[in-house]
Amino acid sequence: MNTIKISRAFLLMFIIVVFSSCNAPKNAVVAHRGAWKKNNFPENSIASLRHAIDLKLAGSEFDVWRTADDSLVINHDAHFNKLLIEETNYQDLIKFKLSNGEKLPTLHEYITEGKKNNKHTLLVCEIKPSEISKERGQKTALKTVETIKKLHAEKITAYISFDYEILKQIRQIDPKTSLQYLEGNKSPKEVKTDNISGIDYHYSVFQKHPEWIKEAKDNKVTLNVWTVNDADVMDWIIGNNFDYITTNEPELLNERLKK
Repeated sequence: MNTIKISRAFLLMFIIVVFSSCNAPKNAVVAHRGAWKKNNFPENSIASLRHAIDLKLAGSEFDVWRTADDSLVINHDAHFNKLLIEETNYQDLIKFKLSNGEKLPTLHEYITEGKKNNKHTLLVCEIKPSEISKERGQKTALKTVETIKKLHAEKITAYISFDYEILKQIRQIDPKTSLQYLEGNKSPKEVKTDNISGIDYHYSVFQKHPEWIKEAKDNKVTLNVWTVNDADVMDWIIGNNFDYITTNEPELLNERLKK
């Protein structure tokens, strides 16, 4: 392995270690569904991902569903153009374009783009619980992890989900990857017991349970928060030194962090 390959491998390893460590720089910015809002890109599009990487943000979040014909696609909602993704074949979904002319990206396409010229931005993969069955959701999770490993992107990817069992399932097949729970109904001590790396809760959860902020730090549980778009809430989160802040307004958050 030559010097350039060694350097790249080190950088990728550094990103994932930093993301999962509570000793990381505080208040790192994660773009929610990519950096889309300022430039009016479609959420979860290749363009919004590319912009997040170009801004050198700490992370860019995206959402994964599995179609009826087992394609893994990137979209926030369960429906795309009024079609239920889990009950529709991929070729029928891509008959409809995103607002910027892109087609609905596959996970393979999205991760491939996320690896390009990226030395800073972690790919934060939210695996959506299936609306058909828990078993289907768990299979989607396994296929997602499999795809990311085939693309050799596991060291720059972290996983988040509202489904706690999905995270526990991923932990069984990958003892090192960063996992964060989204639902907001478990304490930091509880997630640590199950070997989940962190909590990633709506800011209102932390306002209701401010003791969880200290508990997470004391237990070295990664502390993330979503979706922080209001300047006053940003300032409160910044003052409490969270590890990561997920936002639709990464440019505004960067401005608040400079003050």
